[in-house]
Amino acid sequence: MKSALSFLALCILTTTSFAQDHPAVTALPNSVYVGADGKFESAPDTAEIRFNISVQDDTSQKAYARASKQAEQVRQALRDNGIEPKAANVGFFSVQPLYEWKPKQRVIGYRVTTDVTVKLKDFSKIGAITQQLADANVSETQTLNYALENIEEAKNKAVEDAYRRARNSADAIARASGRTVGELSYASVDTFENQRIYPPRPMVAKAAMAPAAPAPTEEFTPQTVTVTAHVNALFNLK
Repeated sequence: MKSALSFLALCILTTTSFAQDHPAVTALPNSVYVGADGKFESAPDTAEIRFNISVQDDTSQKAYARASKQAEQVRQALRDNGIEPKAANVGFFSVQPLYEWKPKQRVIGYRVTTDVTVKLKDFSKIGAITQQLADANVSETQTLNYALENIEEAKNKAVEDAYRRARNSADAIARASGRTVGELSYASVDTFENQRIYPPRPMVAKAAMAPAAPAPTEEFTPQTVTVTAHVNALFNLK
């Protein structure tokens, strides 16, 4: 029986090593090596509004001035909703010449572009901010994503779920062989966060909407953030 169990542990170890890229674990006599996936779903704690400011004019000075004016409209929209402009993040800023190639190459204008991300903890402000940005006509598109910034606790929950499943598998193998599971000898853990990326959506001017219409996100529940974990565990057998 012992030799059969040792062979079973070796087979399980060999199969798992092909499925997961983990450090090699030597199969020991009277042990069992199992792997399992677990997950934990949590409500998001952060909303991310992302949009870009992009203007074009015949000189770089005029393009820069227009971009500065639109940036001030963004800052004012944030202030109107009780958010400090410094809370917004700028990802990049570029000034790009535009060319005409025929009959010969020459500069015909300049485009100034920057992207901005605003993170909100108060989801009730999403509708007002996106509407004001649309009214200001500072960007053609904007995206709204939900994220979980306080993710460590969710990772721990996912690991606990994966370990529980791995232990259940080990118990089943042990019972089938007339043995019981002893102490944990080795374990490895991987965690993953499933990010949901939403495509950009056009910003609609207020004049095209019904007066006092509810925000598109109003009364809906943000999608949960799923954190998954994989646990490999080596248990001694009694």
